[in-house]
Amino acid sequence: MRVLLADANLDRAASVADCLAATGADEVLRLASGETLAQAVSRHRPDVIIVDMARPDRDQLDSIREVVSRHPSPIVLFVDRNDPAFMEAAIEAGVSSYNVVGTALPDVKPIVEAAVVMFRRYRQVETELRKAEASLKERAIIDRAKARIMQERRMSEPDAYRWLRRQAMDRGRRIADVAAELLSADAAPSKDRRGSHGDR
Repeated sequence: MRVLLADANLDRAASVADCLAATGADEVLRLASGETLAQAVSRHRPDVIIVDMARPDRDQLDSIREVVSRHPSPIVLFVDRNDPAFMEAAIEAGVSSYNVVGTALPDVKPIVEAAVVMFRRYRQVETELRKAEASLKERAIIDRAKARIMQERRMSEPDAYRWLRRQAMDRGRRIADVAAELLSADAAPSKDRRGSHGDR
């Protein structure tokens, strides 16, 4: 496991790095001088990102949002004081694990493992949601195409769907794609007809 550690406190970062190495991390990476978190993530492509803030800092959440938008990754955040409002903002920004720590360094391994599991679960739910939304959108397109076929060809709904399915099979296309083409092609001739009437 490749872990990117972002912490301005060198002593604390060294302690976290030692803890990670002792718990089986393959490589613990650090930000180069002047390098942003997003740049480091783009360069190293770590499996996990650990961000240690001396205090809750909303400005630093912008860098986390940038990482999440470009290279979604499990992000563990350590802060040294409790701030419920900041916790909500951090989770909304894309933090997988939010942890308030004191002077004693916590056991990092279970925190990192839990963050990875939470991240993977979130991505799975996000993917399933996108698929469901796409399915609903395609169903709406197919229903509109069926309604058009029923009106123009005087077909029943089952017959309209069978006609669409046959067209899709003959063309080696998906039914939703054929339905979308039918609707878009059906809109274009209406403009041509209006143009032809205007020429007379």
